[in-house]
Amino acid sequence: MNLLVIDAQGGGIGKQLVSAIKQEIPSAFVTAVGTNSAATSAMLKAGADEAATGENSVVTVCRKADVIVGPIGIVIADSMLGEVTPKMAEAVARSGAKRVLIPFNHCDNIIVGISDYSTGKLIQGAVEEIKKLSK
Repeated sequence: MNLLVIDAQGGGIGKQLVSAIKQEIPSAFVTAVGTNSAATSAMLKAGADEAATGENSVVTVCRKADVIVGPIGIVIADSMLGEVTPKMAEAVARSGAKRVLIPFNHCDNIIVGISDYSTGKLIQGAVEEIKKLSK
């Protein structure tokens, strides 16, 4: 299974995702793509098998992924303080991959019904969905 983890800003969510995925699904090949080098570096340190940075990397790797994982902002143009470009959001949305999107209330995007969930619980929920897809 080829997993693509996309994150922005400091890469904290991506780092947690990569770490949890590698722990729970060791056979998964994880590619990490950050919108900036800090996010990429954090995910690579967490155990991603390969990593890249920037808009063209997101567009290119979305074509090869079986599953794309990240905060819900990766499908919203100009989200994450503008780090997700329209081309990135479109590439994720148009990919043939399954998408596992984690709902976070950030950057003027409010997802109703998630106020009681911690980041850890959301990450674990995402990993559980990925495990289902890997069978």
